[in-house]
Order: sequence, then structure tokens, then C-alpha cells
Amino acid sequence: MASKSAYVLDTFALLAYLKDEPGAARIEDILEQAGKEKCHLFVSIINLGEVFYIVERKGGVPEAQDALALIQQLPLEVLPADEQTVSAAAHIKATHRLSYADAFAVVGALDKDAVVLTGDPEFAAVESIVKVEWLAKK
Repeated sequence: MASKSAYVLDTFALLAYLKDEPGAARIEDILEQAGKEKCHLFVSIINLGEVFYIVERKGGVPEAQDALALIQQLPLEVLPADEQTVSAAAHIKATHRLSYADAFAVVGALDKDAVVLTGDPEFAAVESIVKVEWLAKK
């Protein structure tokens, strides 16, 4: 039997979902599949932290807490940032033009043999090493 598809949400994808922006429909579809255990869905704790500070910066602490509460209800696994993950992300960052937080999404996708769901153009720099599914942009 073939293994289930696996996806990693980056910061762009989570924000698109939370703000109901273009790309949100695809995230909702993946969340529905994950809820039915038809695929695996992951997010790095580093990308989660990035979502929190972006939401707090724009909407304050209550909005960030609401976003956290919503994300905690989603059928996704939060990937930790242990020493090995940090080292791997640092290597990705050193050798590719993308943000440090995005490097954690790449490491998670490589580790889980997953596809990164994003609309962030920085991921074009890593398409040679990780699978990327491009979400609709604003």
C-alpha cells in the first residue's frame, strides 16, 4: 500500500488560511484530508512562532492568542526544533537564499518526505532540493 501524502505548511500558508486569503481554499482541502487521515500535515514550531509574532504585530495579543487556539485545533503535527533540526536549517540558510524560518519548513519537508505548501517566492531557491506546491497569491 502506498504511503499517505505529506505536506508542510510554511508561514505564508498558515497566514493565508487564517486570513482567508487566496490559497486558503487549498489549505482547507488539505486540512480536510488530514482530518480524515488521508494525508499527514506538519508545521515547524519556528514557522508557528513566526505566525504568532506577525499576527500579534498586526492585531495585538488577543488576536495572536485566538490564532494559536485555532491552529491547536487543526489536524497537524508541530515539528520541534531540536539541535539536529537547527543545524540542518542553518545549513539550508547558508546555502540558499531564503529566510531562516523558511529553512525550517524545508528541513521538515525533507525529513517527512513532504511537499511544502507556500506562495512565498523565496521557495523558488530550494525547488531543486524539496517539493513545493505553489498556492495562489494575493
